[in-house]
Amino acid sequence: MAKDIRSFLESLDDLARACEERRGQVSSLKDLEELRVEFLGRKGRLAQCMLDLPGMSAEDKPAAGRKANEIKAVLTEIIEGRERELAAAEAGAALSRFDPTLPGRRPQQGSLHPVTLVTQEICDVFAGLGFDVVSGPEVESDWYNFEALNIPPEHPARDMQDTLYVSESIVLRTHTSPLQVRTMLARKPPVAVVAPGKVYRRDSDITHTPMFHQIEGLLADRKVSMGDLRGTLTAFVRAVFGADTRVRFRPSFFPFTEPSAEVDISCVLCGGKGHVGSEPCRVCKRTGWVEILGCGMVDPNVFAAVGYDPEEITGFAFGMGVERVAMLKYGVNDLRMFFENDVRFLEQFA
Repeated sequence: MAKDIRSFLESLDDLARACEERRGQVSSLKDLEELRVEFLGRKGRLAQCMLDLPGMSAEDKPAAGRKANEIKAVLTEIIEGRERELAAAEAGAALSRFDPTLPGRRPQQGSLHPVTLVTQEICDVFAGLGFDVVSGPEVESDWYNFEALNIPPEHPARDMQDTLYVSESIVLRTHTSPLQVRTMLARKPPVAVVAPGKVYRRDSDITHTPMFHQIEGLLADRKVSMGDLRGTLTAFVRAVFGADTRVRFRPSFFPFTEPSAEVDISCVLCGGKGHVGSEPCRVCKRTGWVEILGCGMVDPNVFAAVGYDPEEITGFAFGMGVERVAMLKYGVNDLRMFFENDVRFLEQFA
């Protein structure tokens, strides 16, 4: 038997009135969701009315369908309108609870990484001595990284570098000394530069990492002497570690400098005494000295490789590990702490 369209349309109008009446009783989003399910859910009141639609005559179905869609839109607007009202009321309540006289919340501040802080400090010291800061590629040719620095293919010093090879002639730079070569090829003397940057070697323990940071320095001009080298590095050490820091130079060997030396400073923990109270110093191992960098007068072969006349030009070079300086400066005993990114460690430098 065909369903009477008049009663169907009346039932739809009743739905709209009932929903509008219930609307004012809704005081929370939870209640509003229950109202939506009751009227517009898959088994809600509108869906129950629509069960009568198949039983209508073909002539009445179009009008009944249009009316059903209109009522669905009305129900949706009633519910969404109430949702907007509840949201506005909540916003107003939150605004009324706001006290503009209260102090604001201080945002959490970060800090530069300790390696960055030390790098900047070292570069600032040398900038004050007249050195320029230069940078360059971390992937280098064998010629820049070794051969131009007086380290030919069969030189035993290559074994000391623990090199990471990209190909037979391309390497991840093992030091920032290639920047000295690049600078001398691009500039005529006098040249005074420091070259900070990342370097790479196959090594990993509490005092070594596969990637670390170095700063190399170069001064090339006429009549540069070992005395200039000693004076420059002594001024640097005392600027970073204090005016009372003692400095000593020990003979050493590097392929690109001759003569060469290693620089020690009086221990930053025990003040050069070799002990702290009655206990042996854990930093200097009772010696009172700690190594900080290597240096020397530039080998004539390096000058010849870049087109400088070694009969006219002399110079000195030096190199240091930034992490090494940071460990001594901040009293850090494990190099890996600089790379673990533990916030408890890093926030101490804020």
